[in-house]
Amino acid sequence: MTFFMTIRLNQFKKYLIVLTFGIIILSILGINSGGDLHVFSSEESPRALMKGNEENSEVALTFNITWGDEVLEPILQQLENEDVTATFFLLGEWAEHHPHLVDLIDEKGHEIGMLGYRYKSYLKQDIEEVTKDLYKAKDIFTKLNYPDLTLLRTPSGHLNTKVLTTAISQGFKVIDWGVNPNDWETPGVNAIVDDVMSKTDNGDIILMHASDSAVQTAEALEIILPGLKEKGLEFVTVSELITQAEIKTEEIE
Repeated sequence: MTFFMTIRLNQFKKYLIVLTFGIIILSILGINSGGDLHVFSSEESPRALMKGNEENSEVALTFNITWGDEVLEPILQQLENEDVTATFFLLGEWAEHHPHLVDLIDEKGHEIGMLGYRYKSYLKQDIEEVTKDLYKAKDIFTKLNYPDLTLLRTPSGHLNTKVLTTAISQGFKVIDWGVNPNDWETPGVNAIVDDVMSKTDNGDIILMHASDSAVQTAEALEIILPGLKEKGLEFVTVSELITQAEIKTEEIE
């Protein structure tokens, strides 16, 4: 009987050691993974981020740049005036020809993401062409000393499962949006302001533009930035939005 109890006790000790070791490993993984605990997409379940946590008052202001060099600096000045940090999605071909403006965006403390290399819908290209475009963009940004960019917005936001899976396999987080005032169409400053102010709520990703067609955007920001703050909203980068515990994704077919 004593021999049997000794065996059971030894087994219990082994189970306890294994359990304790497992808890320690899980704790280490949790500490080291940080924001990666909130993975919203994988190759098995491709998703595009379109909204952050609706329970939090943070919003992400984003800008696409595909061409031109005239309107960016006035927009950067408006952001600086209101102490707002944004995320800029840059076309690789544009960045290649305007490296000083890429550096300026970074120096001002803003986040940088990619729009691929050429601004051509990924749905109008073979997946091999999409892959080449992404590699070309990564190569350009690496040469510009930005090798670790992981945020991707596809040209015109066009997506399907193949495109998403391809992007994810290259380590990208694909970013969509929820609020789009189409400022590049120059609908008027008041129209841009009204659209953003009426539609933006907790967790939203706002799409605006800093290409030279967006000639009304800087003026609209004079009203939008303090206006959204008055609504109780706080500006964060897309990466900060991703780290929130609950985010809204869009399943792509």
